[in-house]
Amino acid sequence: MVDRPGIKNPYALSVKQILDFYSVKMDRGLSATQVAQQKKIYGYNQLDEQEKKSLWQLIVAQFEDLLVRILLGSAMISFCLAYFDENNLEEGLTAYVEPLVILLILMANAIVGVWQESNAEKALDALKKLQPDHAMVMRDGRWQTIEAVDLVPGDLVEVKVGDKVPADIRLAELKTTTIRIEQSQLTGESQSVSKEVETVSEKDCVIQSKINMLFASTTVSNGGCVGIVTGTGMTTEIGVIQSAVKDAADDEEPPPCRKNWMSSASCWPG
Repeated sequence: MVDRPGIKNPYALSVKQILDFYSVKMDRGLSATQVAQQKKIYGYNQLDEQEKKSLWQLIVAQFEDLLVRILLGSAMISFCLAYFDENNLEEGLTAYVEPLVILLILMANAIVGVWQESNAEKALDALKKLQPDHAMVMRDGRWQTIEAVDLVPGDLVEVKVGDKVPADIRLAELKTTTIRIEQSQLTGESQSVSKEVETVSEKDCVIQSKINMLFASTTVSNGGCVGIVTGTGMTTEIGVIQSAVKDAADDEEPPPCRKNWMSSASCWPG
């Protein structure tokens, strides 16, 4: 998660405290000057772009590991020894079984590695598709539709049934009797959950307990409300998930061949 200055634990603060923090009023919203200042601090409301690798780059990356290179070198040496050893002429192809086994193991290792990285890239792409394109926001005293990427913390945003939440929002005012949010992609809850304006007393709590927060990329299943943007881009909960997915891909355990290379007798020549 990107470390940027901003309000901490907005769910534990009152609506007035959050409005005061961002110097915004419910009937005016942010001014153009305030929006420009906020954008300089927080940047655009979008998840970080991940550099995609071609299939060839993914394959080459599997052979950048030192242990894999050692095994590859061992296979080549074993092949050369078998080729130039006169005693192996009568054995035919059986003399090359050992280097072929090593090469097959390395190929299997590369296939598993490429598959793992491809899955991680697909997961990141899926997260980006969850983001909405537009948002209804109040600025300079009037409601207007803007690109969701231009939202900044402190913006007053209105969402209604069917809308995707464009950023992490502290619920400030209900437009209907109740509002329910479908947030299963974040919490795994099978049903939509009801949200309330009241402050949450517990400062360190799980997402499910933040009943006054609407999270980016979730969907309004019933009702409508106005809220104050408290997190954008990589500072949102969905941004935290993207960071976790990327870190998991970087820290992915190597395939069994690479992990157990020292204990695999078949990976070494005679």
